[in-house]
Amino acid sequence: MIFPSSLVENAVNEFSRLPGIGKKTALRLVLHLLKQDEAYVERFSETIRKMRREVRFCRECRNISDGEVCSICSNPARKKEMICVVESIRDVIAIENTQQYNGIYHVLGGVISPLDGIGPDNLNIQSLTSRVNSLHATEVIMAISPTIEGDTTIFYISKKLKDSGVRITTIARGIAFGGELEYADEMTLGRSLSNRLPLEQFNTGHA
Repeated sequence: MIFPSSLVENAVNEFSRLPGIGKKTALRLVLHLLKQDEAYVERFSETIRKMRREVRFCRECRNISDGEVCSICSNPARKKEMICVVESIRDVIAIENTQQYNGIYHVLGGVISPLDGIGPDNLNIQSLTSRVNSLHATEVIMAISPTIEGDTTIFYISKKLKDSGVRITTIARGIAFGGELEYADEMTLGRSLSNRLPLEQFNTGHA
């Protein structure tokens, strides 16, 4: 792709580094910004800078937050004894959009994947066990994408929590094996949460 301006080319290259954005889409975005007045572009740029500079991660659950504790963990109406374990922040957003869950979350930051060099120590698993004990949790819901890596992670965490006495459940398999949680439609995801199963009824493939 040949550009008449090196400044435009540099902007296109930066936009194309975003996930799902190719060079043609990046060019459309850049040309769109060029058509806007400077005040709009300044607000756009400042919003991105402010987000990157000020957004934090909740000290409790590792969700994104404007302060030390996110709006979910600090909400007195949420059931603190119910913890939904998810792989990523995108999964928190997906589940919240179902409006079927009123507990709190714990973001692992990934799943166990030896091939990618990700082990239990690379994830927020130790902090999960601490929260289960400190909050006297009665249920831990494993809302992790149904993949081999996801199942491995569920199996590992269930072993770590075995002696805690907490009830461990997993979302119903309304989501196809190998699918990603964030891409499930809200109705399917909501039904999976409502029809969650005790972990002992869940075939992890490790038996």
